[in-house]
Amino acid sequence: MEKCRILVVDDESRMRKLVRDFLVKQNFEVLEAQDGEEALDIFYANRDISLLILDVMMPKMDGWEVCRAIRKDSKVPIIMLTARGDERDELLGFELGVDEYISKPFSPKILVARVEAILRRTSSIGVDELLSAGGIEINKTAHIATIDGELMELSYKEFELLSYFLENQGIALSREKILNSVWNYDYFGDARTIDTHVKKLRSKMGKKGEYIKTIWGMGYKFEVSE
Repeated sequence: MEKCRILVVDDESRMRKLVRDFLVKQNFEVLEAQDGEEALDIFYANRDISLLILDVMMPKMDGWEVCRAIRKDSKVPIIMLTARGDERDELLGFELGVDEYISKPFSPKILVARVEAILRRTSSIGVDELLSAGGIEINKTAHIATIDGELMELSYKEFELLSYFLENQGIALSREKILNSVWNYDYFGDARTIDTHVKKLRSKMGKKGEYIKTIWGMGYKFEVSE
């Protein structure tokens, strides 16, 4: 079986080695870059990369710039690393389409668990899994979502969240249930993560963002209103 290829981007060689060693033990192939410019060169030369682990603070081009460049034409999952625990950084990361966000210092085992969780969800999509409601159509096999026939530009996590809502139409979903189902047990976060993604998803859905209804004190419900 072909190994999944992961690109680790960090200007600290010690950090890259730490992450690489843990990933290699789990049978991943690891590519490394020490700054943002090198990361883009490697990414575009190796379009079979399955996931990026990207540090924020780097010389030449920081993690945000790299993320913006990659998101112009790729939805490859991105895990962002940062030494700062600033909530504004986390929110910016989600706005740019980051799938997971981890503050340093972190447990390498937890990082690997999150990598495996993302790749499991990516590879476990079945054949011809189609969902539709109120003009929204999702092809889970091709990882494509459209609204009234127009392609939606969604991050990996936004796509997963919208799919989960369509699969549970009319059902009141608590934030905890959404976390467990979309981020699953490998994610250690809080409700703000969900609220941030829902806000961004609604904006991308235009008027149909109203289909995602807030249930105050609980969570959300996806319901098509005629």
